[in-house]
Amino acid sequence: MGRDRYVDFLRAWAIVLVVLGHWLITGLVRESDGRITAPELLATVPWTQWLTLGFQIMPLFFLAGGHAAGGSWSRARAAGGSATGWVGQRALRLLLPTGAYSGLVLLAVGICAAVGVDPGTLALVGWAMAMQFWFLPVYLLLSALTPLLHAAHRRWGLRVAIVMGTVAAAVDALVVTVHAPYVGLADYVLVWGVAYQLGFCWRDGLLTRRRLLPAAMAVGGGAAFAVLIALGPFPVSLIFVTGQAPSNTDPPSVAMLAWVVAQTGVCLLVAPTVRRLLDREWVWRLVQPVGGASMTLYLWHMLPVLIVAAAFYLTALAPEPAFGSAGWWALRVPWLLVLGLVLAGLVAALRPLERNLAALYERTRPDADRRRSWMPWLGLAASVAALSRFAVRGFAYDGRFPFLLSLGLALGIGLLLLPGRTAPDHPAQHEDALEEAA
Repeated sequence: MGRDRYVDFLRAWAIVLVVLGHWLITGLVRESDGRITAPELLATVPWTQWLTLGFQIMPLFFLAGGHAAGGSWSRARAAGGSATGWVGQRALRLLLPTGAYSGLVLLAVGICAAVGVDPGTLALVGWAMAMQFWFLPVYLLLSALTPLLHAAHRRWGLRVAIVMGTVAAAVDALVVTVHAPYVGLADYVLVWGVAYQLGFCWRDGLLTRRRLLPAAMAVGGGAAFAVLIALGPFPVSLIFVTGQAPSNTDPPSVAMLAWVVAQTGVCLLVAPTVRRLLDREWVWRLVQPVGGASMTLYLWHMLPVLIVAAAFYLTALAPEPAFGSAGWWALRVPWLLVLGLVLAGLVAALRPLERNLAALYERTRPDADRRRSWMPWLGLAASVAALSRFAVRGFAYDGRFPFLLSLGLALGIGLLLLPGRTAPDHPAQHEDALEEAA
């Protein structure tokens, strides 16, 4: 099956909106004593929570990921590959750039801690540089479960996503009624797993054979979301807001599940029109570089905020109208433009690192035929555990260097690198490298 430009577009579109959304809601204030603070826009200016309906686009990233993974695993199975080898390859493709990013940030944290940077400032910066990490453990877990999830899909089709959604709703009911937060952790895999599973169904035509199904998903999911926020206990915000309970993202709620269904339906409805646009080479030339740099953009997009803060806020050069005022919103335009220029320069500077990581992956990715090695699974488990803690606590919790978490992440990636490649490549592996840049 040839490369689907629309799937690549969805991935690129999701990344662009995530970056813009994070930048838009990040507001900096220079206090009278020279400290830089970052008030939480969604909590300080509550009407902005409605903006999250446009910027919460991660369902499409998981949908596109499921579409790509379904094809990748099908080809690997047909070529005689094993689940261990395939999962190891997928994990390493994500973890190599993540490890390089984490290593450089942790090096900076260590230097700052050694020279006596204020612990509160260091903790805030460390959190900002890890805020996007929540996505990685969930995606890695779904990748690890892909052989089982796809086997269920081949047998039961769309019913798997329906059952997962039903269980997710039951889990969320426990979270809301009896306040069982640890039970709610299952919804990270269940809710985002529904979008991932729908990607399998989309690839195999189960969502497009019936002409009315995409429209029914869009209207039904949107209506369910509206009812849940109007009559139920759920907020409108599709991004975490401090002090807001229940939340739609921590853990993902049944309202988020409805949004997943609605967004999938809209995605399928607009697919023919967008595909026609992507067939124009000039349009594709604009989309392709963004998709190719998606992991770099996702990992590094908060560093420009720190650079601009140092250049314009620490020096008191930035104009500072009242937070959330009309003047403040007017300055969002140059704020986004400056951040975009800094990020473009950063991406260009990181290209040699990307090429070196790609070469390292080709030399060390796990053998696709490996069947009984425990190392990729242990490495994946250690990496998921470390990334989960970084996502919650940041890179410098309480202003301290996280020795154990750093060791855990290094150990996890090291175990994935150790098996190496000992057998000839399957042709399907080269297709996969082309199909999913991330």
